[in-house]
Amino acid sequence: MGFIPDIPEDSPFTPNNIPFGVISTADKPETRCATAIGDYAVDLRLLNVQSNLSAFAGLPRLDRTDARRAIINGLKSGSILESCLIPLKEVTMHLPLPIRGFTDFFTSLEHCQNCSPMTNGNIAKNFFLTPSAYNGRAASVRPSPHQVRRPEGVFWNAENDQAIFDASHLLDFELEMGYIVAKEIPYGEKLAIDNAPEHIFGFVLLNDWSSRDIQRFEMAPLGPFNSKAFATTISPWVITLDALDPFACGSTHEHHPFDHLRFNDPNHSTFDIKLAARLIREGRTYPICTSNLKYLYWTPYQQITHQASSRSGLQTGDLIGTGTISGSGTDETGKKFELGCLFEAVQQPNRLEFGSGQGLFLKDGDELVLTGWCEDKNGKQVLGFGECKGKILPC
Repeated sequence: MGFIPDIPEDSPFTPNNIPFGVISTADKPETRCATAIGDYAVDLRLLNVQSNLSAFAGLPRLDRTDARRAIINGLKSGSILESCLIPLKEVTMHLPLPIRGFTDFFTSLEHCQNCSPMTNGNIAKNFFLTPSAYNGRAASVRPSPHQVRRPEGVFWNAENDQAIFDASHLLDFELEMGYIVAKEIPYGEKLAIDNAPEHIFGFVLLNDWSSRDIQRFEMAPLGPFNSKAFATTISPWVITLDALDPFACGSTHEHHPFDHLRFNDPNHSTFDIKLAARLIREGRTYPICTSNLKYLYWTPYQQITHQASSRSGLQTGDLIGTGTISGSGTDETGKKFELGCLFEAVQQPNRLEFGSGQGLFLKDGDELVLTGWCEDKNGKQVLGFGECKGKILPC
């Protein structure tokens, strides 16, 4: 007999969503593919939909669309057996796919402007010409919830400007999104930007944790290294492009890129995805910022196309981070509130109630939570990404 679960009003996992992830349970510790609906995970193995998410992600997009539609039809008709449903509170989430490679972009103009003190007040000319990025550390990508140990490293002692090796004092988060490569782009081939959607399986929330004191030490001559390699947290449910298509929009920035970065339909080149970050410290919750994916100067389609332009190839399961997503919004006092990391908030004195100056940075025991969602024209949440959550442990 079929079963149609109730969907809580505030659930991110509505029938409009149908995300994909990998779960296990205490009684069945082997990992298997699942989707989420309301407060339940749906074991896709029991539905014979898909047993390997990497293989599924590598299929042509039309095949993935058909499978998602079949799941939606099954949920709406009540044909999915109750035995396939597992309460979300009883599942352990895993990485949705093995992360083969990790690229982190730097494509938010507002973030770049707000972080100018770290780059001597300059925005490099090439920022406006092509999407900027660096190769990250795939092995340290972990699913939410994630316990992050405070990193150690070399940085300048603020008192005497001498280099020391110590636990980082200036631990930060970064509000990002990530997307997972679907169909591979073989080594030696490029990507036409209008075909970019075929090669994106879906989006996740992403927190690329950063040690700002170690980062400042590493910036010259080659940029961040251990200051960002120690941890990256992603939300475990992949939200597909099919779910996000109704929220497609244009970028908030106008520019005239090279031909290989010109998307045929600029009004559908990115997505209207609302984002927020909050801090949980000593039992109290503090809102930190809000933002939106559409604020990026370079869109995800431009990012993946530019990376592929080197003919280096992309593999199914590669993770691409958008870079910190900041905006220009201000409150009634004129202070910016769309600041995608604490380093930016340091430049806004007394904006946050839990600290100021270097006291704004993360303490041991802090929990940082990212959320993301899409709304209809009436402001009602249609789907969400769940949480991307990490807790800071002592060095």
